[in-house]
Amino acid sequence: MNATRGGIKTVGIIGLACLLCFAVSNPVSAQDDVQQLKQQLEQMTREMQAVQEKLAEMEKKNEAKKEEVEEMNDRLDKAELHAATDKVAFGIEFRSRGDTLSYSDIQVAPSMLTSGLIGQTLSPADLPGMLAMMPPGVMVPDKYDATNDIILTNKFRLTMKAKVNDQLNFDGRLAAYKVFGDSSGVKFNQGSLNDVTLDGNISSLPHGDTIRLERAYFNYKKDWGRVPTNFSVGRRPGTDGPPLEYMNYSLEGGSPLATIINWQFDGASYNLGLEEVTGIPGAAFKICYGQGFEGDWGNSYALNARQPDVDDVHFGGFIATLFDNDSTSAVLNYAHAWDITDGFTGLSVMPFIVSDNGDGTFTFSQNEGGYITRLEPYTEIGDWDAASLLLRTNLTERFDKDIDLFVAGSWSHTSPSRTSENPFYKFMGQGLLNSNGELEDRDGYMIYLGAVFAMPWDARFGLEYNYGSRYWFNFSGAEDSVVASKLAVRGHVYEGYWHQPIVNDNFFATIGVRYYDYEYTGSGSPMGEPVKIDELSSLDAFNPVVDKVMDGYISLTFRY
Repeated sequence: MNATRGGIKTVGIIGLACLLCFAVSNPVSAQDDVQQLKQQLEQMTREMQAVQEKLAEMEKKNEAKKEEVEEMNDRLDKAELHAATDKVAFGIEFRSRGDTLSYSDIQVAPSMLTSGLIGQTLSPADLPGMLAMMPPGVMVPDKYDATNDIILTNKFRLTMKAKVNDQLNFDGRLAAYKVFGDSSGVKFNQGSLNDVTLDGNISSLPHGDTIRLERAYFNYKKDWGRVPTNFSVGRRPGTDGPPLEYMNYSLEGGSPLATIINWQFDGASYNLGLEEVTGIPGAAFKICYGQGFEGDWGNSYALNARQPDVDDVHFGGFIATLFDNDSTSAVLNYAHAWDITDGFTGLSVMPFIVSDNGDGTFTFSQNEGGYITRLEPYTEIGDWDAASLLLRTNLTERFDKDIDLFVAGSWSHTSPSRTSENPFYKFMGQGLLNSNGELEDRDGYMIYLGAVFAMPWDARFGLEYNYGSRYWFNFSGAEDSVVASKLAVRGHVYEGYWHQPIVNDNFFATIGVRYYDYEYTGSGSPMGEPVKIDELSSLDAFNPVVDKVMDGYISLTFRY
């Protein structure tokens, strides 16, 4: 028993000794463990702080995204409400422009000749005898220059679009175009169609602050097998057609080629999309119809038993897109007008009035009061044909150069049927590009080409040139110009311009210069034989005849 107790005691003493030895022999190891634990705790603390910072950052981002989503939802709700309640989408174009004009070598009949005619009653056969009694120099026109240092204009357009579905939509445009400080809407007539306020140019040239209907038509689309079609009726998009989009810094503005028709009119069209059936990119064929004059509405001879031979003027034609792959295109446009008249219904202030006395004599009267005259056609003078081929391309894909090139060749043909019964034209024996009672067919041509280059600051720089021959005649009287349609010129026109975006394409500036060099009289008019300007007599210059014009311009345009 004592031995057992002694053994147990011995074992306990030995174990206690071992523990003491262990405790005494490892003091450094314990300190290391404590230090390591401290470091681990500090590391964990830093990591927890980083996690907390990331969580806080994520919460901020989530809050921002939540606000963004809420804002987008609000905007979408407004857009959906707008789409549900508004049937028409509107767009605005507003331009302010300044032109400085310099006319050189204007020719006009001497005042002795014109004043000698005023108050006289005579026949065309009496004219040589009257001229023989005047001084020798009376048949030589006076020559002078004229300038307008600055003419400022505002042009406003409000576009309207309404889409019922993929088959039916409406397009329209209201417009006003005015000169600063003038809203009379009627000009003093100096022998140009641009001096007459008429249906074809009513909202395309400056005519005051009245807002007018420039375009309004519907499009009804239907697929016939693999051929998509489009039928449209209304006030046609007949102005600013190709290739004027380069000069206007815009998309194509109209349907007919501006080289032969730049004119406001009412009519219809039927378009066939032929790309799928022919395999030719962009191939299409459009049949067009228009009416340029209504004979039995508002005229002095409307519903009158003694009507002159003036019926409605109709024209038709086609526009064939031969190829269009978005970088290169070829378009052919043909038009024919039946029985065009010796004028249009419109308003103007005539410098003098010629009256037909019905016995072969005519009386000339001065319009001393500056009274406005309602003009109207007197006679159907013949038919007109015109065709134009336009080629356009961009060189980016082929030469890695953002350069637009275009060239258009155009032809016109007139077939006169009779001379005019308008007293003034009758006195001069004038008809469709004929004078002195002649009725000869005439052929004219016009070439128009240009290049537009990409420039620094996203600008575009364009150079253009066109030439019209002696008997060239088109309907481009609605071309936007305070001088005259350049594409109607019988002679040369040179132009350069720079388009500079300021706020994308929504706000841009344009600066340019255009130089007219006329070779023949009557540009843009169907009446009378064109006479070489270097060979004018005073009888060719009852109205001022312009030789050369320099037009420098600068504009700011808002488009949205």
